[in-house]
Amino acid sequence: MTRVDATLADSTLSRDLLEHHVQLACVLEVSAAKPGNVTPAHEFADTTYADMVHSALALGPVFAGRRAGVRRVGELISDGVFATGRVATTNTNLGIVLLFAPLVRAEATRREDETLRSATEKTLAQLDVADAVAAFAAIARARPGGLGEAPEHDVRDPPSVSLREAMTAAAHRDSIASEYASGYAIVFDTGIPMLADALRDGLPTLEAIVSLHVNLLAAHPDTLIGRKAGAGAAQAVSAAARKVLEGRLSLADFDASLRGPDHRLNPGTTADLVAATLLAALLSGVKLP
Repeated sequence: MTRVDATLADSTLSRDLLEHHVQLACVLEVSAAKPGNVTPAHEFADTTYADMVHSALALGPVFAGRRAGVRRVGELISDGVFATGRVATTNTNLGIVLLFAPLVRAEATRREDETLRSATEKTLAQLDVADAVAAFAAIARARPGGLGEAPEHDVRDPPSVSLREAMTAAAHRDSIASEYASGYAIVFDTGIPMLADALRDGLPTLEAIVSLHVNLLAAHPDTLIGRKAGAGAAQAVSAAARKVLEGRLSLADFDASLRGPDHRLNPGTTADLVAATLLAALLSGVKLP
């Protein structure tokens, strides 16, 4: 094999790995028995575990390195929503798509001497109005639960600011928007260290993911719950998560308290943050045994 052939092979392998990591992060997230979410043992009336796995596999090709390197973040968000819509009839992963798009774009374009975090910040700084146009249309198409009407930069209206500016305006009420504003502070400063600690303690991968989920929920009230059931309910769920960590509430009882026919207490935004943490960890070289 010539040096050129080897370089091309390495490049192809890197692109394939990005697609693989996207799919793996999604499948691991939904396969862990996270309280209140769709898992192999618990499904919602309109969303099954199979729906989530199909959605995870569909994201791989559209977020592969060969596409992420040439598609803008807004285009990747649109691509992800369209790909999901072809395999699922409900919104299974909009939050994941929104969080993954800057990460995969950053990974596909970062220099060898650049960290994923610095590349992600650079990607976020380059977002413009065109990204907002594509992302707003994709969000409206996905019809997420508890969307409501925003006082400014509503996704149903034509955007007049960059996608990051729009997200920053919503950061106080939505943790995904907050990640755009903060350069993924929850993922990099909280999520990855929590995951690494759980793995270092010897927990199997899926149990470490559950630990990550409960710890994130304890630290950050879930904004999907907040939109559906109110800030008080979101804070109460976080307080219950802290009881689990303190050993004053069993994980099974906590899980049961979050399940109901309307899924108002489904900590879905926390699950999205878990998926983003898993992807960022994989891209940063964290081994998931």
